[in-house]
Amino acid sequence: MLVLQYVPNPTWGNHIPIFQNSGLEVRKYRYYDKESSDLDFVNMMKDIKDMPEGSIVLLHACAHNPTGMDPTLEQWKEMSETIKKHNLLPFFDCAYQGFASGDPNTDAAAIRMFVEDGLQPMVVQSFSKNFGLYGQRIGALSVVGATEEEAKRVVSQMKMVVRPMYSNPPRHGARIVTTILEDPKLTQDFLDQCKGMADRINLMRVLLKDKLTETGSTKNWDHISKQIGMFAYSGLSEDQVMQMRENQHVYCTADGRISMAGVTSGNVDYIADAIHDVSK
Repeated sequence: MLVLQYVPNPTWGNHIPIFQNSGLEVRKYRYYDKESSDLDFVNMMKDIKDMPEGSIVLLHACAHNPTGMDPTLEQWKEMSETIKKHNLLPFFDCAYQGFASGDPNTDAAAIRMFVEDGLQPMVVQSFSKNFGLYGQRIGALSVVGATEEEAKRVVSQMKMVVRPMYSNPPRHGARIVTTILEDPKLTQDFLDQCKGMADRINLMRVLLKDKLTETGSTKNWDHISKQIGMFAYSGLSEDQVMQMRENQHVYCTADGRISMAGVTSGNVDYIADAIHDVSK
């Protein structure tokens, strides 16, 4: 049976090969309007309504990668109702919980809303960024079942897939996360530090936007501070990215995605000048 996997356009580069290598036919739905540097919500909803019943729809729980442009809670609600009405299977990628807004409850709000609305989402969750365990590749796959019996059947199928792939994963990274989350003080330390990192990145967003204005740029850079998470989808073309790489030695991905974690108070002026030089 052909199973369709819909992903937002654009999405994290590795999503498509992962799904294709799993035997799914990958299709895209509209998500981001490059002209307005904003969420293309109207066309996204049109595409979701046109998806065949039973299709899987990939959703970024927070800090959409690469655009950093997330739906509002009201938009998430409309998506939840539409996905339920059209009998689609929501598949959440949650890679930045707590690291996007600084509040893990805020960052998980969409997932919890879908469950409360009676959907049965699948959730892949990474602890690479928020716990600083990038090299350990620690994460989890959670599946909501309609009944306890259904949940047991899902787990059984998952074990059949996992066994020939890697059988038993290393435990040390998972034990680090478990140790922290089982201790109230360590949990609070984690929450405080996560918020500190998120706040710093959000501050750099505002500073970068302000510095671009100070350069005399006539372009609207409001999208940089409207976005959330590790990345800023600058709106630079591939040619502009290559010019900036060659002339100013400022590096970002070819689609113009800037890692805001690399922007500091010490280099933000230089970065703003480099962006302005290739975009004016």
